[in-house]
Amino acid sequence: MIKYTSIIALSILLSACGSETHTQANIAMTKPAQPATAVIASTKPPVPQVSRYSNIDNAQLAQMMKEGVTLVDIRREEEWKQTGIIKGAHTITFFTRTGRINPDFMSEFTALVKPDQAVALICRTGNRSRVASQAIARQLAYKKVYNVTHGITGWIQEKRAVIAYKK
Repeated sequence: MIKYTSIIALSILLSACGSETHTQANIAMTKPAQPATAVIASTKPPVPQVSRYSNIDNAQLAQMMKEGVTLVDIRREEEWKQTGIIKGAHTITFFTRTGRINPDFMSEFTALVKPDQAVALICRTGNRSRVASQAIARQLAYKKVYNVTHGITGWIQEKRAVIAYKK
């Protein structure tokens, strides 16, 4: 657990929690610099990334959920209460309010999703879930990890359904 936490902690420092920006300098610290990934059109298959996760849009997420993908909402409880969650989402906080990794995240995540299963991660805008997707793919060697690029805010902007969060 400490090994995963310390490895992922570096990723946290490189991406501000909920931040809209992620500089090339920060990317270069974790992998070779590469151009930013464009928004994926819903008619195309997910685009694999160098770090073995894929970015998907909301239409792709909706389709994957119909096919049984596990969706993990990695935001904090106050965020779930504020916006609601997507029906069927599992709620496991990745980053605490102070920007640290939730010490229970890895054990809860690995109990829920096995390495050979597909999993999609969602946060507020896609930044935290991108960092978490990268960490899960790299450190845990999960092969079917999907980052929802515009997060719950994009989901809601598209007038897609959410349900109230209940503990």
